[in-house]
Amino acid sequence: MSLKAQITEDMKSAMRAKETARLSAIRLLLSAMKQREVDERIELTDADVMGIIEKMIKQRRESIVQYEKGGRADLADAEQFEVGVLSAYLPQQLAEAEVAAEIDAALAATGAKAMPDMGKVMAILKPKLAGRADMGKVSALVKSKLSG
Repeated sequence: MSLKAQITEDMKSAMRAKETARLSAIRLLLSAMKQREVDERIELTDADVMGIIEKMIKQRRESIVQYEKGGRADLADAEQFEVGVLSAYLPQQLAEAEVAAEIDAALAATGAKAMPDMGKVMAILKPKLAGRADMGKVSALVKSKLSG
């Protein structure tokens, strides 16, 4: 079953169970998916859907920080719940040691020694780690290895 079909089924089960918060989060995801399909006139693959989910999770995490700064714990909790719902559709996240091993392998494969080589390294890592690691953290780790 494709990821898109799984999400649609989960929406139906959330409707039947009257889980309004979960249903709302799933509908937002389906809406974002539909918008991208219409805008680009394409049929989304599982990789495309994971990209959308990662983007939505990143937005939610940024919102959580802002809500906490503003003293709105209620809104932060709602966003955190949505992060949990969305995260369930991503593959198991890699451990830090596994990410470090992938980075070391990519550095060795490209022969990267300095910051100008970062693009080559990230080009290798992105398809391997997309959906399985926070690419912002991966980028920071690569940067520290190349500048250190």
